[in-house]
Amino acid sequence: MSVPRYPPLMRTERVTVSLPAELVAEARNAVRRGAARSISSYIADAVSARQLRDRSLATLADLYGGPPPPDELAEARRTLRLVSRAAAV
Repeated sequence: MSVPRYPPLMRTERVTVSLPAELVAEARNAVRRGAARSISSYIADAVSARQLRDRSLATLADLYGGPPPPDELAEARRTLRLVSRAAAV
């Protein structure tokens, strides 16, 4: 399995964060399984995913002139299989 790496010219910066123990355990397990190169890369991937989500929601808000209607968001999640049909209702 290929583990994603930081883009070649991306500058890194060391920071200290506090996380719930359960999240740290999940990150460590991902590293042990080979699903992440390191805890830092696991967290960087999570932050990147959140940024993509936020940008996508901002784009939708621009298109709709405000937040998309909940029923349309639920349908999009079902269509993209982000949640089960029962959970999206």
